[in-house]
Amino acid sequence: MKLALKRIHTYFYRYSVGFFFILFWPLLFLLSKRPKLYRYINKLRQFIAFISSAFSGIFYRATFEEPIDWSRTYVICPNHTSNLDVSAISVHLRNNHCFMAKEELRSHFILNFFFNTIDITVNRESKMSSFRAFKKASEKLNEGVSMVIFPEGTIPDVYPPALHAFKNGPFRLAIEMKVPIIPISCPDTWKVLWDTGLEFGSRPGICDIFVHKPIETAHLTLDDADALRDEVHAIIKQKLQQA
Repeated sequence: MKLALKRIHTYFYRYSVGFFFILFWPLLFLLSKRPKLYRYINKLRQFIAFISSAFSGIFYRATFEEPIDWSRTYVICPNHTSNLDVSAISVHLRNNHCFMAKEELRSHFILNFFFNTIDITVNRESKMSSFRAFKKASEKLNEGVSMVIFPEGTIPDVYPPALHAFKNGPFRLAIEMKVPIIPISCPDTWKVLWDTGLEFGSRPGICDIFVHKPIETAHLTLDDADALRDEVHAIIKQKLQQA
């Protein structure tokens, strides 16, 4: 598929997301007026992610290492190589959840809606912003809302992508809140659409994710945060190497 066609496909996908977001905007707006209804915003996001991707010929397939007890609350840690990672993960989570993402994404008219309702932004260069973001994440976990945090912090600016070092935040959070960690490996979303897709375009295809078994943290202390971080990094790295 030539680069020009791939770039056309990227814009088709982006406009597809915009179209379905606008189509469901009246309902999203009504739900946004009552925080008790925010979980339904999440359900609509899952549907919009699925249908807008399918409309563009992009589908998501998940493999689970073991069945997940979705009645529990988790900190979910995926690697990050593509904007499709959010959709691929969101479509397959069966509990109420929210994402933590970099503050710069607030400029996106669709993402800004979710940041103002169910998701959390963080300026990773600001200690105060990080403190506020993780405090809010703690509150979400207390409310039974799982947190999806990309431990690399951003999509690495390397092509083909390589797994970068993980930040400590998600692992300290999981230990402090005594909730399990779920590592998720996204081995090939970048092959369909790398980063934003604006540089190399995108194409129809199937994006696979592998959901690893949860890692319990109830017996850990903050002194174990580095070891937990390294364990999750090794699990994801091994799976990516097998792909």
